[in-house]
Amino acid sequence: MPFAPFDWIDDEARRRAAAGLVRTLRPRPAESGLLDLASNDYLGLTRHPEVTAAAAEAALRWGAGATGSRLVTGSTTLHAELERELADFCGFEAALVLSSGYAANLAALTALTGPESLIVSDAGNHASIVDGCRLSRAATSVVPHADPDAVRKALHTHGGRALAVTDSVFSVDGDAAPLGALADACRGGGAALLVDDAHGLGVLGEGGRGALGAAGLAGGEDIVATLTLSKSLGSQGGAILGPARVVDHLVNAARTFIFDTGLAPAAAGAALGSLRLLRREPERAGRARAVAAELYDRLSAAGLTAVRPDAAVVSVRAPSAQAAVRWAADCRSAGLAVGCFRPPSVPDGISRLRLTARADLTRDEIMAAVATIVATAPSG
Repeated sequence: MPFAPFDWIDDEARRRAAAGLVRTLRPRPAESGLLDLASNDYLGLTRHPEVTAAAAEAALRWGAGATGSRLVTGSTTLHAELERELADFCGFEAALVLSSGYAANLAALTALTGPESLIVSDAGNHASIVDGCRLSRAATSVVPHADPDAVRKALHTHGGRALAVTDSVFSVDGDAAPLGALADACRGGGAALLVDDAHGLGVLGEGGRGALGAAGLAGGEDIVATLTLSKSLGSQGGAILGPARVVDHLVNAARTFIFDTGLAPAAAGAALGSLRLLRREPERAGRARAVAAELYDRLSAAGLTAVRPDAAVVSVRAPSAQAAVRWAADCRSAGLAVGCFRPPSVPDGISRLRLTARADLTRDEIMAAVATIVATAPSG
């Protein structure tokens, strides 16, 4: 019998199916009748006419792609303009734009640490942080979720270069990290603090300036932030913010910046358009938080187990992975798109529906979404 090198994949597929963990691509049409609580378009800007016009103008002026690495041909004055305005808006000295938030976390973790370093990572951190820790070749200590004392203890075991890393808002339950206490722990241990503010930008802080601004940490000489342009700013791409010398080092040392094609001009233009719109309409941030709080209050009052949101993510527990899949499918059949998080996306193994509040949701849409989720909820 001939050797079949991929037969093991069939065994893996059967195991996934038995556990209710099969994932499939579902291409969506340009226009959909579904009420969307599944995307990360927190401020409702992805289809905003001003944002789409900025994307189109950038593509027409600069072309469809960046044409190369930013160190070769892929860096434009548009990228530099976006970096200046991002840094100013968030309160940092400098910024560096990359092709995704995932690439930004890999860049920061691999270029700011190394084999002689220690990384202290929260157990609930995003997969991109986990992968960055693995690629860094640094010793990594994974500490209990949102536990500054555990961070402090881990740092005291290491005498050299060290860095602690955390999400600002955790993507599964929507809870916020205790950034002030984490910064104190890092400063006591001589470590830098790296914060992924993907779910904080546009939602937390004054006018949506982010979780680090809200905590009074933005611009600190020992603070670095990563973020994505694909959530509140409704575009694509990622960025790293911090002291100018850190950004200069990343330009020279971060492989996911050096060897990757630059962010497409349309994405840079859209993100810049969203950033400028948010400056003019800072109330969008508070509205996103208010929608999340109302969703939580109404779902909890209906007897569902939801997690109180600190930003714009609302998590609703499901009895099993299979039940979560059915629940999400029943919601979709009823006209509502919701996220469905199952292992390995959930570090505690508990499956959930994940709802994302949007600043542009109306009261009628909120009520309709709650009614659908409650009506389709699985027993148990």
